[in-house]
Amino acid sequence: MDVIHLKYPYQLSQESNKQAYSLAVGFFDGVHKGHQAVINAAKATAKELGIKSAVMTFDPHPSIVLGGRNEKVFYITPLAQKLDTFEELSIDAVFVVNFTSDFAKLTPEQFVQYFILDLNVQHVTAGFDYSFGAFGKGNMDMMKQLAHGQFGVTIVEKQQDVEEKISSTRIRNALQDGDMEQVRTLLGRAFEVPGIVVHGDKRGRTMGFPTANVQAMEGCYIPATGVYAVKILVQNKWYNGVCNVGYKPTFKNPEEKQLSIEVHILNFDKNIYGEEVVVGWYKRIRSERKFSGIDALIEQIEHDKQQAIHYFEQLC
Repeated sequence: MDVIHLKYPYQLSQESNKQAYSLAVGFFDGVHKGHQAVINAAKATAKELGIKSAVMTFDPHPSIVLGGRNEKVFYITPLAQKLDTFEELSIDAVFVVNFTSDFAKLTPEQFVQYFILDLNVQHVTAGFDYSFGAFGKGNMDMMKQLAHGQFGVTIVEKQQDVEEKISSTRIRNALQDGDMEQVRTLLGRAFEVPGIVVHGDKRGRTMGFPTANVQAMEGCYIPATGVYAVKILVQNKWYNGVCNVGYKPTFKNPEEKQLSIEVHILNFDKNIYGEEVVVGWYKRIRSERKFSGIDALIEQIEHDKQQAIHYFEQLC
């Protein structure tokens, strides 16, 4: 998969400009089921036309540049993860457009000229609510008008489940609630956090539950505190596990707010310090709480472990 970073104003080499594309365009945070419908439609058109499939995404999030949001923006899939997901979807090329103040000022006509026609895009696919150009003045109906027969346009209708539209906002809310089953339903896969195994306080080992202390990749969103049934990718193999996300109130001063991600990997006994891993989140078992002592904590951890084992048995 080719990854091409673009910034306005930009220049393309002659060689890259020769390639024709069927392009899916959008921010695609999460690459959820709705996004996948857009991307798969673009891939189908690419196959039909005998050209390359491509995705155009933007970095950073437009709201960071444009302002207007009071709440802090977090990414469901930081750019590196998003690119990995595009590759898993067998996309030929990805255009990563640097979203700047100058880019945000482009008129819809300028956007079409510089980022559609000049890229030799033969077909554009986007969701029904995609907007482009300054102040979002361009919509998909305008995209059709601006094509002037030079490229085709496909509009993918709203994708929804039994409740409502599948959206990044719903996924963010579910992540904040720790509702990983809903997140998995909306994404079409488990929510994943890549990281590296680092040294912790090794207290779990003394209690008979050794854990991998995972330092998440910068920019990743960590779900609500609590205990979860998870899978963890270690050395290209997935293992079941039980994970505690939180501040370890039984042992730590509540004033010391240092979040930790600790995974007890089932049926596993290896030293994996320094290994790059991926944690896949499946179900929240309970909230984090403070226990009266070590014995009560050990009893609860064993109960959590059995719940995780039962969950994955039912999942299979």
